[in-house]
Amino acid sequence: MPRRPRDLGIPKNPVEYFAAELRACREAADLGRPQLAAKLGYSPQRIGQVESGTSAPSENFAKDCDTFFETKGSFHRIWEWIQDLGYLLILPPGFAEFLEREAVARVIHTFEAMAVTGLFQTQDYAYAQLKDGRTPEETEELVTTRLARQSILEGEDACHVVVVFDEYALRRPVGGPEVMRGQLQHLINLADRLNVTLQIVPSAKGSYPGVMGAFMLLGFDEGPDVAYVEGHVGGQLIERTDTVRAYARRLDLIRGAALSADESVKLLHEILEGL
Repeated sequence: MPRRPRDLGIPKNPVEYFAAELRACREAADLGRPQLAAKLGYSPQRIGQVESGTSAPSENFAKDCDTFFETKGSFHRIWEWIQDLGYLLILPPGFAEFLEREAVARVIHTFEAMAVTGLFQTQDYAYAQLKDGRTPEETEELVTTRLARQSILEGEDACHVVVVFDEYALRRPVGGPEVMRGQLQHLINLADRLNVTLQIVPSAKGSYPGVMGAFMLLGFDEGPDVAYVEGHVGGQLIERTDTVRAYARRLDLIRGAALSADESVKLLHEILEGL
């Protein structure tokens, strides 16, 4: 396979590596993007997206490149590399480390002010929440990752989750009425599990300690608890003991403002019936 042109720099990830190799092969074949697009059966815009590293190639795209350039599976091997590591490229900074901790947590306490927590989302709700600003492929990968996280709620040794929602988070019409009906029914079903405690802070409560935003607390069989806070472009895993304790105290105050578990389920039914 031809060497990368020097002006592409050093690829930082497999998507950029694929992009560099595609451009190198195209230029070695003395083809412009429109000419290559016509030969491969894709649009010039699609070729440009892959060459710029802003969009990952599909498996068929990789195979088509191997066939046309006679590269004996090189592009497909890079595609496989992307599948192995690609999910890390689209996760927000700090989230991959959080996923590792979440997977082994024994107890999770969550407060959500704006949306249903990822552990409790349906597939349709997750897709509606994640699709904005992303390609369909990126969205599907994120949804798959999110749904896979929910395995910690299953089995005899399931993680215990205490979740407190602001009522507004449950009334926000993510994906439309049909998606919300499915999501609310899912929450009602989850609330019936022994390892799930669900509470809601009613909108009539007014100001309370949760107005500052969402956060999570993770507890483990071994090792200290940690907190996790997510922002617009990334998340932060907090291990400092006094800070984690401060979040735990804040959660106690939030739960004090919330309805009981039974009253919260009644409110879920009311919201569902109102759709």
